[in-house]
Amino acid sequence: MAEAKPAKRKPVFIKVDQLQLGTNGHTLTMKVVSLEMVFAQVRKMRIVECLVEDETDTIVFTSRNQQVDLIKPGTTVILCNVKIEIFKGSSMTLAVDK
Repeated sequence: MAEAKPAKRKPVFIKVDQLQLGTNGHTLTMKVVSLEMVFAQVRKMRIVECLVEDETDTIVFTSRNQQVDLIKPGTTVILCNVKIEIFKGSSMTLAVDK
């Protein structure tokens, strides 16, 4: 007998000012302000730090691999299943969980 998959929960959109360190599973609508290539290795890994904003604040989003192709300055993106990390001991950053 096949097991039934649990129903997916409906996304709850939150704002940057509601984020708390160490939490995950968030969904945010963000505007991309700027990009900075951090690391690039041919055909293996690419990491870009993006400054993104909403109406409440700005924050750094770390995009990896295929995500890099989708992020362009001036575009609005919906980030799903986001986790909040600490960067260099002092500032929060966003990253998408798998």
